[in-house]
Amino acid sequence: MNNNNVHSLRRLLNIILFLLFVALSGCASSPEEYEVVTEPVEETAPPAEAPAPAIVAPAEPITLAPNHPERYVVVKGDTLWDISGRFLRDPWRWPEVWQGNPQVTNPHLIFPGDVLRLYIIDGRPVMQVERGEVAISAGVTDGGATAPRVPTDAAGRPLRVVKLSPQVRAIDLEKAIPIIPMDAISQFLERSVVADESQLDDAPYVVSLADEHVAGGSGYRLYARGIEEDAEVDNFTVVRPGKEYVDPDSGEYLGKEALYLARAELVREGDPATLTLSAAKREVLRGDRLLQGEPETFNFSFMPHAPSSEVKGRIISVFDAVNQIGQHQVVVLSVGKRDGMEPGHVLAVLRDGETVKDPVRGGRVKLPDERAGTVIIFRTFDKVSYALVTSATRAMHLGDRVKNP
Repeated sequence: MNNNNVHSLRRLLNIILFLLFVALSGCASSPEEYEVVTEPVEETAPPAEAPAPAIVAPAEPITLAPNHPERYVVVKGDTLWDISGRFLRDPWRWPEVWQGNPQVTNPHLIFPGDVLRLYIIDGRPVMQVERGEVAISAGVTDGGATAPRVPTDAAGRPLRVVKLSPQVRAIDLEKAIPIIPMDAISQFLERSVVADESQLDDAPYVVSLADEHVAGGSGYRLYARGIEEDAEVDNFTVVRPGKEYVDPDSGEYLGKEALYLARAELVREGDPATLTLSAAKREVLRGDRLLQGEPETFNFSFMPHAPSSEVKGRIISVFDAVNQIGQHQVVVLSVGKRDGMEPGHVLAVLRDGETVKDPVRGGRVKLPDERAGTVIIFRTFDKVSYALVTSATRAMHLGDRVKNP
């Protein structure tokens, strides 16, 4: 190789090295353009694994009632509880099995004339409410004649043939059947309250009735002491102190019944003040108490359900002064809002097993506790609750225990 070729090769290598240097320099940051700040690197722990989802114990399988029907037409006078009892052993579990149709927006609103059908799908009971065109398309006739076979899919599941047509329907909600018998609990919804002893002792009281009346009703005037002058409240509820409620296990004072008598409106301040009675349910007498404000309004839009925590209480009182407690009677329980109770909670009633003499080994032995029925709470106070006996398999008594169903 001559000297010219060697020289040319060297120049080519120098150019290549220069270009490579420029390229590498362009990848680096110039200290004139960027300030490099060095900070200690924090060590971070690797992300923790997501906790495994809590395992929820499966609910007890739903048991159908013996001799349950497959179809039932709702009639006037029914209650949702009684209808569910025709199909289920535990009527309070109906939300788990009832389904609505596209034209039935709320399956818990049932009306006379509605048709209830029970299906078994994948081994699970499913109840449907059929109304209007849905019932007709499923083959149900008003006369209860033999209906055509309900169409099914390839797996044997019932299909619902629904006519979808735009329309407006007016439904009178007051005509819907109630959850439990309203006539059995209506007088307890806003008429009676449970008050603290001091609340009643410090309340204003009736000192006399106008025109020398011994007892007063709606339209009568009365005189009361204890109403502060310039009081901002003009409306009062007249009550009469009743039973005292005591926990039979702990001896704790739970409150006193304040029986509703009437409403009273302040017409003249003073000591005594003058009031006019209205909406009287019982005669007002001297010594009756006045609580500020109107009676509490009651929301009856609850659904029966089991409490989420353990419940331990007792029946501490029964209305109507009876010794044995039966279906559709109202009882007072020794558990209330502070114990997590709310309207709709369903509880089982247990009778304590008797202690009897052992005829063979001698001594005494306690018999097992026996379930006596079911109650549903419809009104709660701080320490007690009002409940309706929805079913009774045997006589219940004061002191019987209540627990989760």
